Amino acid sequence: MTTQSSTTQTSTTTPTSPFSTTPELAAGVAQFLAPVVIDLEALVVNGKQAHWHVRGRNFVGVHELLDQIVEHAQDWADLAAERIVALGLPVDSRISTVAAKTTIPPLSEGFQNSDVTITEVIAEIDAALLQVRRAVEGLDEVDLNSQDVVIEIERGLTKDRWFLQAHLAD
Repeated sequence: MTTQSSTTQTSTTTPTSPFSTTPELAAGVAQFLAPVVIDLEALVVNGKQAHWHVRGRNFVGVHELLDQIVEHAQDWADLAAERIVALGLPVDSRISTVAAKTTIPPLSEGFQNSDVTITEVIAEIDAALLQVRRAVEGLDEVDLNSQDVVIEIERGLTKDRWFLQAHLAD
């Protein structure tokens, strides 16, 4: 009696589907979204620093608004990073990487009057918005779903900037 051995071969490739991505698409998206993540993470750290050190007649309003800006920036960084990861690439937002690669200008050291703090945080938001707008433009040719992510971030950062700017109006 002959026994037949049946072996099942397991494929090591992932099946293709209309929802699969390519390495080229992932790399194209990451080149635009990774700098956004870096600058948003820098805004989180610096926004918290500003929150702790703001002083002045409108302290409470600015102090609380900075907490909201930090929360928003963290949420948007997470949104952009998760888009990159969902497409199959890792994201490096370790503090050393953020410090080395951010385009965000530094904050003044120590306690600052609220007008100084607001002006500096607006400059940081403006720097982040430059990265976001580069991503919006660049992703137009790469991936419209990823472009939607940065359009959402742009709307939110612009609103946070407006809320801060209102504190400087006479």
